[in-house]
Amino acid sequence: METRRWLAGRAALVTGGATGIGRVIARFLAREGCRVAINYIGAPDQADAAVAEVRELGQEAIALPADVRHADEVNRMVDGTLDAFGRLDVLVNNAAVQTEGAFLDVTEEDWDRVIDTNLKGTFLCTQAAARAMVKSGGGSIVNIGSGCNYVPFPTLVPYTASKGGIEMLTKVASLSLAPHQIRVNCVAPGAILVERTRGELLDYAGQFAKITPMGRVGMPEDVAGAVVFLASDASRFVTGQTIAVDGGLFNQPPKL
Repeated sequence: METRRWLAGRAALVTGGATGIGRVIARFLAREGCRVAINYIGAPDQADAAVAEVRELGQEAIALPADVRHADEVNRMVDGTLDAFGRLDVLVNNAAVQTEGAFLDVTEEDWDRVIDTNLKGTFLCTQAAARAMVKSGGGSIVNIGSGCNYVPFPTLVPYTASKGGIEMLTKVASLSLAPHQIRVNCVAPGAILVERTRGELLDYAGQFAKITPMGRVGMPEDVAGAVVFLASDASRFVTGQTIAVDGGLFNQPPKL
């Protein structure tokens, strides 16, 4: 007898779902029976490939272009999801950008781009999705945080500020939306091996494995598994929480 999948019959929207961790999240949601709308900006070929991967798993999928910094585009994206699937049960706020530089060198342009994409974008998408979820009786919103939720990185100034803000936005949204049976949680990845991080250090996986208690670097699949849990009824009484997916990296005392 086939085991019932956790998200059978549901519909999800994953922002920034064409590449990296977002693309793996989309696949994991589909594997559990979810139809998936994949948001992208400036990467149509990758979005089409991500859609094809979901369809290969037997689930409906669409690609929706939208810049999450703008409310009108966010609203069109949510409407597009509803038009395609008739409902929206799961939102994953994954779209994010990152700049690097010392505090005194951060430009207003960099600050605005990162904060508007990561924090304002999460707010706009959460608000638009929640309005749809209220009408259908509930849902689950999962925000993607970072190790910056726990540790300030001196060269990731606006990024750290945005991810700290996402954690508190998660908490306040969870309180406001709980009466509508909408849960809001956050997943905070630690050192995760993706295309971007491979280019940050010569041996990213090896260096972070040495300082991670579980002895290895994280993979996108580790993050996606936590998202599936929070999207499903297995976490039906969990809201306002941040789950660190870091192998214990940021739970260690400082080395003296």
